[in-house]
Amino acid sequence: MNFRLKTSAETGEKLQTLQAATGFTWNVLSRLAVSLSLKDPEIPLPVHDKTGVEIHRNAMTGENDYIFKALIRQHAMKNITDEEYFPDLFNSHLERGITILENEYKYAGNNEKFLLNLLTMEV
Repeated sequence: MNFRLKTSAETGEKLQTLQAATGFTWNVLSRLAVSLSLKDPEIPLPVHDKTGVEIHRNAMTGENDYIFKALIRQHAMKNITDEEYFPDLFNSHLERGITILENEYKYAGNNEKFLLNLLTMEV
């Protein structure tokens, strides 16, 4: 069982940039990113570049780990093993979702609009 996830260099940079711009911690941003990725019905591409930041599973998902696993399992429409879930599928959703989150922030232009846009997004 793997408890560490390594992001791509690009995602690591996006997390740092968004953290500085929004004041949100990287784990909150990561959870938002995964949630946004789950809105897309397509399975995200696997992550091959793993030269970014290393994150421990408990710090990433915390007490909501089972919820994230259930959501990712439901998205995949199949039962997934713990090894498939973390770090592979979780990391794939993080990679796709951080780009969506970054685009949402750029579109909003400031924290207030960014939060309002996130709160009013259709599920």
